[in-house]
Amino acid sequence: YPSGNLAIIVVREKKRLICIVQEDKPSNAEIQAVFKSNGRNICYYPNGAVWISMNIQGGQYLDQAGSRVRRWTWLNSVMSSGPHVPLSPIFISLNQHVGVRILGQDKITVSFLAMGQQAKFNVGTKVQASDVGWLPPPAQLGEDELLLLAFRVRILRLFDRLRRCLNFPSNEQWDKIKPPAYLITQTLKVLQLCTTSDISDELRSLIRAIVNA
Repeated sequence: YPSGNLAIIVVREKKRLICIVQEDKPSNAEIQAVFKSNGRNICYYPNGAVWISMNIQGGQYLDQAGSRVRRWTWLNSVMSSGPHVPLSPIFISLNQHVGVRILGQDKITVSFLAMGQQAKFNVGTKVQASDVGWLPPPAQLGEDELLLLAFRVRILRLFDRLRRCLNFPSNEQWDKIKPPAYLITQTLKVLQLCTTSDISDELRSLIRAIVNA
């Protein structure tokens, strides 16, 4: 970055390459995106919530509340089941200097622009038939596990409210103070799992009510 902070890192893990985008901070920089040559990619919102996630089957785009905005399957995905859902081109800005453009499975570009200079990294990949042997099935949480996660977030939020009440007993505005960032992130992640898991609409509504109460 113009500040001198590291923006993009490309490392090799055995036979795979990994491209990591960091935020513009001198220390404890949060990861804003990870792209792997095995086709597993993820981008995050500034608050830590998942923005875009992809694998060799396809991908999905989520809003900051964890609700799915769109999903797609790659045209040449040998693992895709069901009808093909085409990709509409996506362009997002991770921050002021780094953008991501998604035009296809092998046409994913990370662009870095600063001080009139531009660098582009092609982080796309192609599905290989040999991938089928080692690709694990998508992780799915059961109903009980989702409920436990929701109640855990709810309990943590109640403890946070109690702590604020004890620390600021005379502050009439304490109830209006937002919860800490880690609680907001955990809430969004539970809502995202709730959206992407195969559960009933009734249970999905119940989990949302628990974490948002």
